[in-house]
Amino acid sequence: MRELTREEKAAIRSLVTKWCANYDREMGCLPLDCECYMLGKCWTGAYCRYFREAVLPLNPVLEAALNTEGPAPETRPCPVCGRPFLPDGRRRYCSEACSKAARQKKQRGYMRKYRG
Repeated sequence: MRELTREEKAAIRSLVTKWCANYDREMGCLPLDCECYMLGKCWTGAYCRYFREAVLPLNPVLEAALNTEGPAPETRPCPVCGRPFLPDGRRRYCSEACSKAARQKKQRGYMRKYRG
């Protein structure tokens, strides 16, 4: 168990307020009928089951950081959009869309050079 960083706390708060179906701004956590305890979380450990299974997978970098022991895993910025992603083997881009955009840009450069 380790203390959450400021960025991790902000990411958790953002995910809960934006994507959690059990969260209401006035009521807090609807099933528990109290303030959502994920908003005040300071340590890794027990997480809300709904948050862990439905909301946390929306941010794979945060999910990997919270589910691993020790320091947060290394991330790499995407050369196209700049978003951080978990490198997996030889993967260079965060998504298929960024990969396609980079390939199109490279192809335009090839054709520009070829045509003179």
